[in-house]
Amino acid sequence: MRPRPECGKPCDVREIAVDEMADTVRRLCVEANHELRGDHVEALRRAREDERSPIGQEVLDRLLANAEVSARERIAFCQDTGYAVCFLEIGQDVHFTGGSLAAALDRGVAEGYREGYLRASLVRSPVDRVNTGDNTPAMVHYDLVEGDGVRLTLLVKGAGCDNMSALRMLTPAAGVEGMRRFVVETIEAAGPSASPPVTVGIGMGGTFDRAAVLAKKALTREPTGSPSPEPKLAELEAELVEAINATGIGPAGFGGTVTTVAVHVEAYPTHIAAFPVAINLDCHSHRVRTVTL
Repeated sequence: MRPRPECGKPCDVREIAVDEMADTVRRLCVEANHELRGDHVEALRRAREDERSPIGQEVLDRLLANAEVSARERIAFCQDTGYAVCFLEIGQDVHFTGGSLAAALDRGVAEGYREGYLRASLVRSPVDRVNTGDNTPAMVHYDLVEGDGVRLTLLVKGAGCDNMSALRMLTPAAGVEGMRRFVVETIEAAGPSASPPVTVGIGMGGTFDRAAVLAKKALTREPTGSPSPEPKLAELEAELVEAINATGIGPAGFGGTVTTVAVHVEAYPTHIAAFPVAINLDCHSHRVRTVTL
């Protein structure tokens, strides 16, 4: 409890030092790059059991061995250590102290990438292509929620799969069937370039920009492959997994029965004249960590 400045009355405000946020981001950057989340390793094991192609089986065996070595030796699972994408759900009763939150998040990324011997992959502009030197800035999305907690999710996002992502402003007349066709077309166009087996994040609804953020956030659902709590979306996810795997692209694009290990769909209210659909692909190096402060 501390007095509210404008009225002098007590109020419940939780103070969190930005240094704590920086240290949390630093730790997550190292952990996410060195060790795949356990539930995703299990998803890869299930894929190995389901895969019928001998070369696809070998690819999955190598991915599982790589996951074991990277975790044991504390080295990057993939050389593309990606963007550091942060999703922050901040309770409205939280007050950050000690400086700028945005600067602290960037500091955490810089320290984590230096400590973990992770490649600095960001350039300061698409035009001049000068490397920022420390993998900053972080790509941060903020949501204000009730309460006094902070939930931080870090998604390490490589460029190969991100480059294969897509967004289309469908019309309501295209309907769900049009959305299904768009998803499968996107997977087929990506082929091996997205480094399958992929995790597919789909955002439907909102505006042009909201759909893209929904799709990226959908990738962070835990555990990998868990169905949407909305029955209709869960049914759609299962249908899309079947349709994507039917493309036969397979692990690493060498052909096979497993092209995706999960499809996660998130929906949001939208305009009566719109049906925005964004598809964000994540490669087999699916690197996510979530903590609640």
